[in-house]
Amino acid sequence: MSLLHPGDRVGETLVVDRFLGEGAFAEAYRVEHAYLGRLAMKLFKQVASEEQTHDLLGEARLLSTLGHPNIIRIFDAGTVTTPAGRRGYFTMEYVPGGTLQRFAAGHRPAVPTPVVTDVLTQLASGLAVAHELDPPVLHRDLTTANVLVGYDGPSLRIRIGDFGLAKHADPFTMLASAQGTYAFMAPEVLRGFGYSRAADVWSVGTIAHLLLTDHLPYDTGGPFEPLRLARFRRPLLPPSSYNETVDAELDAIVGAALEVDPDRRTPSARQLADALRARAGGG
Repeated sequence: MSLLHPGDRVGETLVVDRFLGEGAFAEAYRVEHAYLGRLAMKLFKQVASEEQTHDLLGEARLLSTLGHPNIIRIFDAGTVTTPAGRRGYFTMEYVPGGTLQRFAAGHRPAVPTPVVTDVLTQLASGLAVAHELDPPVLHRDLTTANVLVGYDGPSLRIRIGDFGLAKHADPFTMLASAQGTYAFMAPEVLRGFGYSRAADVWSVGTIAHLLLTDHLPYDTGGPFEPLRLARFRRPLLPPSSYNETVDAELDAIVGAALEVDPDRRTPSARQLADALRARAGGG
């Protein structure tokens, strides 16, 4: 049962419109702001002491520093009284198109290749802003469920959402502890070596492979395959082996993002975005 209901007021300016869904730590609502119109709101489930609220709203503070058209925008943060007690929340832009996961499901067996390259370029460009902070911010949970799809007129515009697991890398090791979704985790993360910019790139490569082929990379389709490290001993089947519209250059870009050895992988989102733009421009 949700903590808030349609018609509930949050402060002086927000009214809950409808419940959108929930994850392990938070619920999502569509809300109406008295002046800004329709927004989305993330409401945390945990009891919000002052210290807990400060920690939970770290995502909002982090996102407020990442001004980029391909990263979700934050508008406000605070606490609200619910039937279960005081809870922290923040409001962000509402993206009516839904998630990339839903978008991909509507294009099975594969999203058109030009659309995929557009999505990937935008995704890598937004992620690059986080990667270029000092120390870098690592998302640690990039999946098709955490990328939102919207439109600017006829043009597709994606936003990276759900930075709930994002974390600044250690300024000396440039690593962060492992978090996230197994199917999108890099091999070195699954082996316990921590997250890096290259691990976020792996997640983008996984998204690319999934959109182009409807298959996870290095995956034979078994129910526990994402948990098996042995799968990385097999050679990667390039996207073109499933989808004849994928050219050799795009195969190479996706393959570089999915190198099992992180030292051989595309090292950051900026390099990935540059490679995609070079392909689009013919060099």
